[in-house]
Amino acid sequence: MKPSDYPPPWRVEEALASPSDADPVEVDVAIVGAGPAGLAAAIRLGQAAPELSVAVLEKGKRPGSHLLSGAVVRPAPLRQLVGEDFPSYGEVPGEAVYFLTRSRAWRIPTPPTMRNHGNVVVSVAELGRWLAERAEAGGAMVLPETDAQQLLVEDGRVVGVRTGDKGRGRDGEELARFEPGADIRARTTILCEGTAGHLTGAALSHFGLAAASPQVWALGVKEVWRVPRPLGRVVHTMGWPLRLGARYREFGGSFVYPMGDELVSLGLVVGLDYRDAALSVHDLLQELKTHPLVRGVLDGGERVGWGAKTIPEAGFVALPRAFHAPGLLMCGDGAGLVNVPSLKGIHYAVESGRLAAEAAASGELESYDRALRASFVWDELRPVRNMRQAFVGGFWRGSVSAGLATVTRGRVPFGDRPTERDAEQELFVTDRASRYPAPDGKLTFDKLSSVFLSGNRTRDDQPSHIRVQTEVPRVLAEMWVRMCPAQVYEVSGAVGGGGGAGEGEGAEVVTVSVTPSNCVQCGAITAKGGRLTPPEGGSGPEYTLT
Repeated sequence: MKPSDYPPPWRVEEALASPSDADPVEVDVAIVGAGPAGLAAAIRLGQAAPELSVAVLEKGKRPGSHLLSGAVVRPAPLRQLVGEDFPSYGEVPGEAVYFLTRSRAWRIPTPPTMRNHGNVVVSVAELGRWLAERAEAGGAMVLPETDAQQLLVEDGRVVGVRTGDKGRGRDGEELARFEPGADIRARTTILCEGTAGHLTGAALSHFGLAAASPQVWALGVKEVWRVPRPLGRVVHTMGWPLRLGARYREFGGSFVYPMGDELVSLGLVVGLDYRDAALSVHDLLQELKTHPLVRGVLDGGERVGWGAKTIPEAGFVALPRAFHAPGLLMCGDGAGLVNVPSLKGIHYAVESGRLAAEAAASGELESYDRALRASFVWDELRPVRNMRQAFVGGFWRGSVSAGLATVTRGRVPFGDRPTERDAEQELFVTDRASRYPAPDGKLTFDKLSSVFLSGNRTRDDQPSHIRVQTEVPRVLAEMWVRMCPAQVYEVSGAVGGGGGAGEGEGAEVVTVSVTPSNCVQCGAITAKGGRLTPPEGGSGPEYTLT
């Protein structure tokens, strides 16, 4: 069976609304999302059109709360926007790429796409907080704890967004602290929601802007460690603990980045088109830490941060047909502006936000498309357009194809190879989970202690923001349980027979129970058969170092 056989109880129309009769908040530009793209847009608007009123809506507790990335950043777009003085841990001091087996690490030449000379290491959560201060200094209103639930559409044009209610109970009832949402009317709305954007997806569908190839995602789980010895280089790995055969469709790798002399950032990223329902990225990361190469970095250290986030990976072939609609612009990860081979997207977010701001200031929204297509963003994404698809046939075949694409700057293979939806992959179950290490609280950790470390403060009694079918074949239910890094899903009992899912134990229909208060809003469920919608503003993680 496939996750797509059991679509979530959600419709695009739920994310669209007509303006209400209530008095709206009126601004010239409404920006949804206080990440690098949204804050870059707000800063540039303050520079180019200070007379315009700008509101930045951020669903997290504060700017940066929901931001997570590696992150090694190409600094030129940031320097062009805000100068040299942005928070970072300095330039990349050196780098190494390794191919791992269970007990060995073979250093290999750094692929051209992964070279990081001149790039800088940052905490994107720290960067977000700093950029928000710059945006406010330029005149923007940054509104934390404000979730955008619906696009306001009138006469075929986006005219703003509707924010969510606060203080509703589990069944939607109004509690004593209830506060209704509001309409924020705007001449221009800029969507900078980040990965798996709620309103961005609805806009692409409503205005017919989605590409012929679907977006696909990876899930990244990350930890920050305080270590006794400085790490003098950025490290990337491929191979173990992932399996290399085409049957599994396990694509990804790890990173270990120095954050000054005392901290390191460690993460594992795995494509969500995998097929084995027993795969758990969180647990694979725990397993990775037992490898001598990684253990040697962490020995004597202490875990001080954890988080999880999806990454759009389809690249050029899944970019929207247009990045604007009447009254609307789309930027950053939400629009799919990520370069998978080079592991970069933040500088694209900053550049797209800057260009969107200039189009909004001019009032000619179609100029944003022209500027983006004429920018370095387009020049860099087009040559690597087939890289992600190459690995569908397994690691070794994909490596050869990716090598040819690199040498020929994308001329080989010819044409644009389509992507396949993550939720369309047939599932099976192996004994992979039996090899995950038990949590010891020192090197390896369970999911609930990790969620606690994320600073998650979601109310237990608010309405669920997760839409999934709750009676599904066991293989799908167990895939959701393993997939989720925050222990949101549990299999709570069998309710019937096969339901057309196929023969065997995995076809048994079971009930899935959901604990939405655990959710760190990574977005993986949207890729694998469900739908993540925005919870009440201020919910979710409170990342500080990620």
